[in-house]
Amino acid sequence: MIALQRHILGTCLAIGLLLTVLFPWYYGDFVTWSGHDESLTLAPVLHDNHISNVEIVVASTKKENTKWLSTYLPEWKTNIYVVDDSKASLTVPVNKGHEAMVYLTYIIDHYDHLPSTVLFIHASRFAWHNDDPDYDAIPTLRNLQLPYLQESGYVNLRCVWVIGCPAEIRPFEDEANGDDAQLSTKSIYKQAFEELFPDLPVPEVVAVGCCSQFGVTRQTIQHRPRSDYLRYRQWLLETPLDDSLSGRVFEFAWHNGACDGRWNFPAFSTLPEGWPRIGWEGEERNFNGPLE
Repeated sequence: MIALQRHILGTCLAIGLLLTVLFPWYYGDFVTWSGHDESLTLAPVLHDNHISNVEIVVASTKKENTKWLSTYLPEWKTNIYVVDDSKASLTVPVNKGHEAMVYLTYIIDHYDHLPSTVLFIHASRFAWHNDDPDYDAIPTLRNLQLPYLQESGYVNLRCVWVIGCPAEIRPFEDEANGDDAQLSTKSIYKQAFEELFPDLPVPEVVAVGCCSQFGVTRQTIQHRPRSDYLRYRQWLLETPLDDSLSGRVFEFAWHNGACDGRWNFPAFSTLPEGWPRIGWEGEERNFNGPLE
């Protein structure tokens, strides 16, 4: 029993990055932020050696505004992929598999000359899954402890356990109980895992914090040969699965490619009563964003 608990915990402590069916559009960055403050102070010039060789990889569409990256994070090189524009300077072979196609394409194209640190993110500055009480991606990126990332090799940019823990997918049980007429991530995960990671045992339990935004080091990426990433992308290109399913498979699986599924999930904190208007010390935060 103890061994099983440890196995479950170990898998739960892995990252995978899952969006949940509790939201009407699984991949939507649908926080409407009509009242947010765009006058956030510019980031200070940073001179840490760990920061001097950082790149951000952004999965975007033509309609998304990504100017906030160069405005507030000018120290970092950005690689903005536009998945629905074949004429964009950075794009993908096929707009399929959501952000997974962007991430894999970047890794494949830059494998031999990667920066020391790569941050993979979505295009929206404000989104419900950003691990910031105000849903703002900038504080999350600014406060990222790059020395820790260099030491650990891989971190999820979302520390909050919900949604996805403590046991989101049980591959063996979910495959057996799956409905062939209505495929789900749970029912297809075991087969997809076996196809993507034939060198790894299928975990008994998979639990992850959403949502496909993470940082990795060059050494972590190159822990696997470039041929593996080519194979992952080919799987995306060839799979008959709908994008929402193939993309979710990778949300549950990035940690396997990066660190063989072993990653300590961080502790999390609850928000104070009255948030977001009231802060931890009972102070008024002058919050002017939406409350939904």
